[in-house]
Amino acid sequence: MQYLSFIDLIIPPLYLVFFFFVANNIRSKNIELDPSYRFFIWGLFAKLIGAIAICLVYSFYYGGGDTTNYYLDGVCVSKLFLKNPHEGLRYSFNSFDTEMWCSFDTSTGWPIYTFDEKTTNVVRLTWILSLISFNSFIGQTMLLGFISYFFIFRLFKMFCYEFPALENKFAFSVLFVPSVIFWGSGLLKDSITFACVAGFTSSFHHLLKIRKKIFVNILIPVVSGFLLILIKPYIFFALLPGTILWLVGYRLSKLTNPLVKSSIAPMLIILSIFSGYLMLRIMGESLGEFSVDRVMDKAVVTQRDLKQDYYQGASFDIGEFEATVPGILSKAPAAINASLFRPYLWEAYNPGMIISAIENFILLLISIYLILKMRVYNLFLLLFRHHVLFFSVFFSLFFSFSVGLTTSNFGALVRYKIPAIPFYVASLFIIQYTFAILLKDKEARYLEQTKVKDRTVDTHPA
Repeated sequence: MQYLSFIDLIIPPLYLVFFFFVANNIRSKNIELDPSYRFFIWGLFAKLIGAIAICLVYSFYYGGGDTTNYYLDGVCVSKLFLKNPHEGLRYSFNSFDTEMWCSFDTSTGWPIYTFDEKTTNVVRLTWILSLISFNSFIGQTMLLGFISYFFIFRLFKMFCYEFPALENKFAFSVLFVPSVIFWGSGLLKDSITFACVAGFTSSFHHLLKIRKKIFVNILIPVVSGFLLILIKPYIFFALLPGTILWLVGYRLSKLTNPLVKSSIAPMLIILSIFSGYLMLRIMGESLGEFSVDRVMDKAVVTQRDLKQDYYQGASFDIGEFEATVPGILSKAPAAINASLFRPYLWEAYNPGMIISAIENFILLLISIYLILKMRVYNLFLLLFRHHVLFFSVFFSLFFSFSVGLTTSNFGALVRYKIPAIPFYVASLFIIQYTFAILLKDKEARYLEQTKVKDRTVDTHPA
């Protein structure tokens, strides 16, 4: 087997034992003060099982792919480092050029990803895990899953901090969604970027609400944002506007004078939108094809490309549109629907797609049920009451819009949408919970008003 060897029978069990003792120690230290840590070990082992599963599926079912290529490149670089540490470190921090290529030889092998910077950056970040894992494919993937899990658990804790009564449901939405466990646990861009989104969001919330460990919670968003730009800039593109609006909304909620709040709110919102647009303009070169100038053209090119015969039924079509703001926005409902709810059950063509289609179908049913039950007015009312809910809905929908607009293949779609799913599922639980509270409050006020009227009638009989 090209990807699995005898070492993959030795390293994974040792890692499982080691990770269990580390996780159990962390759980024991924190569970008295924070009951959410009762999910810590279960969530970690779900992540590790996902890591093992994706290695086996890509090795025996797909026969290779992105994750195996990252692994093979990591092995090449780890061998280069052992042979020549200076060249191994130069690979990590310098652009790949002809001189770098000549550093590899038959004893190290040659990397597959060389001149695509974004894929090479994944190898630069993960080859050290191959070295630590003695070039075990499963071991390297488990290590990446173990490291990324800490940031994902921080996201779970963020939701629990805001809505403690929904702890069990947040555990499912952040830690146990099947597609996220599988696609978000491999040696892939998606594992790193999802961890970055989780770290960025949870640390930003920490800075706003908890305000402890300030340096760490400034460092994590900075590093997370930097890694997102290096690997998948469009995720940062989707993350930034929601974060700015979250900050503005939180600051406005702290104002006690209604007149001041209503007078400066429009100005702050316009200023935040302009600031976000300006930042995206400045970062245009780093965002590459997802820059403000290029993203609309890319969407049109992708949409036309999906009609080609070589996709052989794996593609989807959201319809014709022009590379203009009105043209792009006209496709928002179709793009969001495609990203969150497709492939449909009848569009699934392999076991992995069938599992994703079942998951999508359940999400679609819940979404339709909540929309019909709440109606649009109540939904907007709840969104503007809770900043975390507003951010989660905004990010998941805006990100889904971006992915649905610029992705034409179901196989890629189920991976690309991973960062949005935990936020969207958590939003559904929050909306259901807060709407129930809203109804109870209305009922309580109605009963109180009825009692007051009855007392008035008794006090002043006719």
